[in-house]
Amino acid sequence: MGAGHAHVLYRESGSPVHRLPPEVKIAAMVLFTVAVVATPREAYWAFGGYALLVAVVAALARVGPRWLLSRALIELPFVLFAFALPFLGAGERVEVAGLVLSVDGLHGAFNILAKGTLGVLASLLLAATTTTRDLLLGLDRLRCPQILTQIATFMLRYLEVLVGEARRMRVARVSRGDDPRFLWQLRGFAAGVGALFLRAFERGERVYLAMLSRGYTGRMPAVWQGAGAATAGQWAVAATVPAIAATIAAVALVLQ
Repeated sequence: MGAGHAHVLYRESGSPVHRLPPEVKIAAMVLFTVAVVATPREAYWAFGGYALLVAVVAALARVGPRWLLSRALIELPFVLFAFALPFLGAGERVEVAGLVLSVDGLHGAFNILAKGTLGVLASLLLAATTTTRDLLLGLDRLRCPQILTQIATFMLRYLEVLVGEARRMRVARVSRGDDPRFLWQLRGFAAGVGALFLRAFERGERVYLAMLSRGYTGRMPAVWQGAGAATAGQWAVAATVPAIAATIAAVALVLQ
């Protein structure tokens, strides 16, 4: 992974957000999300402030609202659940546009929509401005458990290899008259999955032994960690967003 693998959400750019070290962006995103979650659901103005912060960061990162909103559709199942809460909630009820809705359900729906959407948008901004390699590098610099970063590293490194292997096996099956669309050929599909697992296991074992022979000790060398760890100034710049978010959350809790 020396050159780094860009993922489907990454957007190449030279923006100030892209140039920040990955560890400060990860920390800022996590702290911002914590502040959003800690905000009382009745503090509507606070969520407007969070949305403004996200918009400012998106503008600095040169990520358009259309791109963000289209990728945010991943939360659609939670949105549908949120819309059902006003009808299913108990307690005090209020009439809105001819519909009798639960007050507690309305608050719960807004809570899910606001906090979920802000969390998704913050995660999308992190993904859009940080390559997969840099994400893993940032987690390593933040002292994430090595076992997790190593597993993620190898998974991402060889995912494309396994996908290619599965594609070649499917082409081979189809060329021999197999059609996976038919239920009675499910046995052949299952056998293919088993063969793919065995190939992946054997390949992983060979790669691991090759790495051991080259001095691998369970941790990536310093070359992988690379130079350019965040400076105090970069930490201060990245801390601006979570600091403002924490201030908003604190004021909202005091005014509750």
